[in-house]
Amino acid sequence: MVANGYRKTTDLPRVIPVLPLDRAILLPGGALPLQIFEPRYLNMIDDAMAGNRFIGMVQTARGGDRAQPALARVGCAGRITAYAETGDGKYLITLTGVCRFRSGGELGALTPYRQVRADYAPFEADLEGAEAVLEFERAPFLALLRRYLDRRGLGIEWETVNAAPGAALVDSLCMALPFAPAEKQALLEARALEERRAVLDTLLEIDAAPGADEGDDEPPVLQ
Repeated sequence: MVANGYRKTTDLPRVIPVLPLDRAILLPGGALPLQIFEPRYLNMIDDAMAGNRFIGMVQTARGGDRAQPALARVGCAGRITAYAETGDGKYLITLTGVCRFRSGGELGALTPYRQVRADYAPFEADLEGAEAVLEFERAPFLALLRRYLDRRGLGIEWETVNAAPGAALVDSLCMALPFAPAEKQALLEARALEERRAVLDTLLEIDAAPGADEGDDEPPVLQ
C-alpha cells in the first residue's frame, strides 16, 4: 500500500490527535482533502504542523454526548502532505493515509482537541511498500456502481474509472461514496483489500435490491 518512509509500526507516533468526522474515512495510501475552520481543530493543525504532522481520522460511536461523542475504536492515521491558509482564517489540508489503528484509550483533556493512544499492530500490513494488486470482474461491479450513482444524481469520470488500477479504484470509492457511518466503518475495518472490495460489492448490491431505501445521502460537513 504505502511506504511513506514508515516500515514498522514502531516508527509511528503512539499518541495522535484525532478529528472525529462521520461519513469521512481515510484509508492507507488514500488522500483526503479537508477544510478546517473550528478553533480547536485549527489549534490541532498548528500543533501537528509543528510536530510530526500526524492526525487520526475517526468516526463517532454510540455513547457520550453531543459535545464529546464516543469515538469508534478503529481509525486511520494520516500525515499532512499539503497545507494552505485562506484569507478568512481557514486551513486547507490534505491527509495521506499511513496506517489504521485501534484506539488504546483517550487521553485526558490536555488540549482543546482529543488525543488517543494508537495501537497499529493489528494493521501492520498497511505499511507494506509493495503496490497492492487487485483483479476482479469489473463489468458487473461497474454496473452496480452506475446504478448507485444514477439514483443519487452523482457523476463520475468513467474514463478515469476504467483506467484506474483495481486497488486504487476500490479504495477511492470506499472513501468517496456517501455511505452511512456504519457502512463506512465496515469498509475501514475490513482487514485486507479483497475483503474491502467484498464489503463494497455487498453495499452496492443491497442498494440495487428492489425497494431499497436510498436513505440520507448528504455528504459529510467538514470541520
